[in-house]
Amino acid sequence: ESSTYALEDTMGEIATGESSSLSYQLGAGYQRTLINYLSLSASSDIVMSPTLGGLTGGTSNGSTTITVITDNAAGYQMTIRASNSPAMRSVAGDTIPDYVPGGADPDYAFTVAAGDERFGYSPEGTDIAARFKDNGAVCNSGTGDSSLACWDGLTTSAAEFARRTTANHPSGSTTTIRFRVGLGSNAMVPEGVYYATTTITALAL
Repeated sequence: ESSTYALEDTMGEIATGESSSLSYQLGAGYQRTLINYLSLSASSDIVMSPTLGGLTGGTSNGSTTITVITDNAAGYQMTIRASNSPAMRSVAGDTIPDYVPGGADPDYAFTVAAGDERFGYSPEGTDIAARFKDNGAVCNSGTGDSSLACWDGLTTSAAEFARRTTANHPSGSTTTIRFRVGLGSNAMVPEGVYYATTTITALAL
């Protein structure tokens, strides 16, 4: 060793290297680097329901379920970002604005004024980030996870919506992301098929 570097090595080991199967991966040998396991799986594409009328308004909902499994002792974080801004747009190029909370924290209830339209999301599950937890009335407060509560809008920047600080292998943990389009009465949204594309990323901590 020196004032800048430290070196450790071994000699004479046998049967070192990597071995794997469909279910396991083994790094054998004293100097093998620890490799953490992290997997992410999601359900199929979302179809929002019901179809909405631009004059009558209403809400349309959809959801996807994501399972993350990791043996990393420090856990993981999960982020979401939209491919476009606004995220929801039609084939013809019309858009529905992203949901904008009334303050720095997500809104406990999804609200849309008359003549307005919004597209937002809300995560649910044991690993949701603190800003999406609630005390039954306010988000980013308490430890609760009320259903269909704490709504935020998507952006093209990655935003954390789930975090875990321990391993959860092999059972994993599930997070549900609910999406909602809300149209106020007389919103006058152009007719068409609208879509949004999002990217969800899981990173080991």
